This record gives sequence, structure tokens and C-alpha cells, in this order.
Amino acid sequence: MTDLDRRTMLTTGALALAGAAAHAVPAEAQPAPKAMFAVPAVTIPIVGETEVFQVRRIYCIGRNYAAHAIERGSDPTREPPFFFQKPTDAIQNVAIGTVADHPYPSLTKNYHHEVELVAALKSGGTNIPAEKALDHVYGYALGLDMTRRDLQNGMAAEKKPWEIGKSFDHAAVLGPIHPSDKTGHFTKGAISLAVNGTVRQSSDLKNMIWSVAEQIAKLSEAFELKAGDIIYSGTPENVGPVVKGDVLLCKLEGLPDMSIRIV
Repeated sequence: MTDLDRRTMLTTGALALAGAAAHAVPAEAQPAPKAMFAVPAVTIPIVGETEVFQVRRIYCIGRNYAAHAIERGSDPTREPPFFFQKPTDAIQNVAIGTVADHPYPSLTKNYHHEVELVAALKSGGTNIPAEKALDHVYGYALGLDMTRRDLQNGMAAEKKPWEIGKSFDHAAVLGPIHPSDKTGHFTKGAISLAVNGTVRQSSDLKNMIWSVAEQIAKLSEAFELKAGDIIYSGTPENVGPVVKGDVLLCKLEGLPDMSIRIV
């Protein structure tokens, strides 16, 4: 084959390809994926702000007051901190100055109250040093970690996960978030809970085994913390049962009271 023949074949092939490309039907743009249904965002009101705090995860620390650890059968001098989670949509917001109706949950006959300080994070990370941990806190709220104690104890006795005792609808009660730049950080202060006017839980935040800063540091060793995470920081001793009709009044020095009625 001569050089002239080769040039002719190459030119003809190139023209054919160009013509085919010119007449090709362009591929249709693929539509963006569409959710099958809407899942509402879970948010917490912020005092003094029109914006709301969108919740990503709920972490809770267990047995973080020595006396409560003892009443739950553990040794606070030897036990490292441990954490569990509640589903985000377990949150029940309680407005300041109201008594919110709180439904008695299914399956339990031993429903317990646990009053706690709650920290809300504006940022996060991994392996956060305790001395830098409070830089990630946006604000604080007063909360209740409600517990189906008989279900928790029953599963624990069988050495099974006791999520069913802690993670259910309305199990994470809390008041609005107060920005820390207005309240400061809570390292001490009286915390209490009364049922029908009788005080049951009464302690001070300084009695925490692990401070909020230490909790953030420990959590960030196991998880990447992010904005939107909230941390229930543990409850004092004398947790106990409630029944329908009971009114719970939660107090924390430096924050407004929070109250619910079991219905």
C-alpha cells in the first residue's frame, strides 16, 4: 500500500467519525436523586435567638456521680466513663414556664427520672484535649434522661444491650439551649429534681466524676464529634419511679426551671 493510499484511508475514517458524532443524540441529563419522603429535622430552641439548634446525635454518659454509681451497683473509684446514645427524634422540647405533658411509655412498669445538665456542641473533632474541649460547646440546657428501668435492668441481667430501656419516644426531655457566651460554662452549681413538690434528687455539678470537658475529650477518642451533637452529662443519686399524674420539677443553678407532667 502506498503512502497516498494510507493518507486517503485515514482522512476518510476521520471524516466518518466526525459525521457520526455530529448526528449522535446527546445523552439526557440524569435527574438528581429524590428522597422518597421527608424526614423532619430535629431542633432545639435557643434562648434569645430566632435560629434553632439542629441535633445530629445524642450522647449520654452513665453513672457520672459517685453516689449514683454506687446505687446502680458499680465502683466509681475504678470504673472508666462509658457512654450510650438515644435516637435524635427522642427529644421532647419543654418551653420555659410551661408544664409539658409527657406520655408514660409502653412496656414498662418502672419508669424513672434522671435530671441532667446537657451540653450542645457547635463544632467537634477527634482526640480533643480536655483543656480545649469547652471551646466546642455552644450552650447548655436542663434535661431529663427518662428510663424504662425494668427493661434496662432485665436486659443487663441477661448480658444483652439495654438500649430498649433508654432509647424510646420522648426519652430525651430538655429545655431550650442557653448560649455559653451568656451563661458561662457549668462546672458547679446545684441541680435537683422534685416529684409533686418532694425533692428526690439533689446534688451539685462539682460532684461529677467526669467534667463536661473530660466527657468531650473521652467521647472524641471513640467518635468524631460534630456540630449538632448534644451530651447528657449524667444524673445524681436517688433516681426513682414516676406514675401518671406526677409533676416533675427540674432545677439547675443558672438556668430556668423545667417541668413535665406524666400522662
